[in-house]
Amino acid sequence: MAADSTYCISVTRIDVDTVDGRMDCHVFTPEGSDTWPAVILFMDAFGIRPQLAEMAQRLASNGYFVAVPNLYYRSGDYAPFDPTRVTAEGPERDRFKAMIRSITDTMVMRDTAAVIEMIDAHPSARQGLIGVVGYCMGGGFALSAAGMFPERVAAALSFHGGSLATDKPDSAHLLASRMRARVYVGVAEIDPTFSPEQQHRLETALSQAGVEHTIETYKGARHGFAVTGHLVYDRDSSERHWQRLLQLLRETLRHQ
Repeated sequence: MAADSTYCISVTRIDVDTVDGRMDCHVFTPEGSDTWPAVILFMDAFGIRPQLAEMAQRLASNGYFVAVPNLYYRSGDYAPFDPTRVTAEGPERDRFKAMIRSITDTMVMRDTAAVIEMIDAHPSARQGLIGVVGYCMGGGFALSAAGMFPERVAAALSFHGGSLATDKPDSAHLLASRMRARVYVGVAEIDPTFSPEQQHRLETALSQAGVEHTIETYKGARHGFAVTGHLVYDRDSSERHWQRLLQLLRETLRHQ
């Protein structure tokens, strides 16, 4: 699938202690004794699953230490979500929405601090600047991490992120003045979770704060286009997202 893949990957689970409990974090690293620039991948609302692991593995195969925290750990074990059932009203959709509501930006930033501590202690992770990338609800977490950990995050990318600039007190755009990272926001043209008003609000916040950023609309793409296994997966748009992601990580992390 990926001509850009160059390294064989090892996968391990590391349980990370947070202020709210013990969070399972899934770590993907190229094999060998080298150290690799670290990237935190914030999951979408469907949670940890094989398709997300495939994406993390592809990213790691390009020479990165990739940490994928299970942000739903506070809820304990849960059955995988069926994308075909969460689109219609019913118990499965209710469960899906409840899981999304069970976490907030503030909670996830506490988790992120713990993940960064794990990265700093891991022998395969290169010390210094890191990248963050998030999909759907994870897009907002990636931008928030750039604001909460400005001394560490060099690149922050959101793909079809929802609710990036809301009226909530912990909305990611409110942290723009603290960001030092280069920011990329890949917007699905068809996305009810990220309105034109939100996009304008985010653009204004980043511009006024002097954040180096790009906001790019993926024409014809729907919310969820980049993630394999989604009903709206768009291969062409997804491959373009991989190009943007790998380019920004190379420019910010490979030569530190």
